[in-house]
Amino acid sequence: MTDRGVGVRVSGEDIERWLMERVSYYLETPVGEIDPGVSLAEYGLESVYAFALCGDIEDKLGVTVEPTLVWDVDTVAALTVHLAGLVAELPSA
Repeated sequence: MTDRGVGVRVSGEDIERWLMERVSYYLETPVGEIDPGVSLAEYGLESVYAFALCGDIEDKLGVTVEPTLVWDVDTVAALTVHLAGLVAELPSA
């Protein structure tokens, strides 16, 4: 997946794969051990990492999100759907 800044649309699959990698990094857990349907709070994602993930999302996808997004939409699967919708609303480059 490339950065939004270059005008490339990303798929839901790309977003989910990227989210899984970022969550894996912050949890220090292999990607294969993360279930996209399980609440990130259940995995013990600390608030500092949740805020960092929101920053990563903004940087990577070019969308503005609330710093509480990861708690409001708290699974990778739900985040993927939410973010894919936000990305789809972005004007084409």
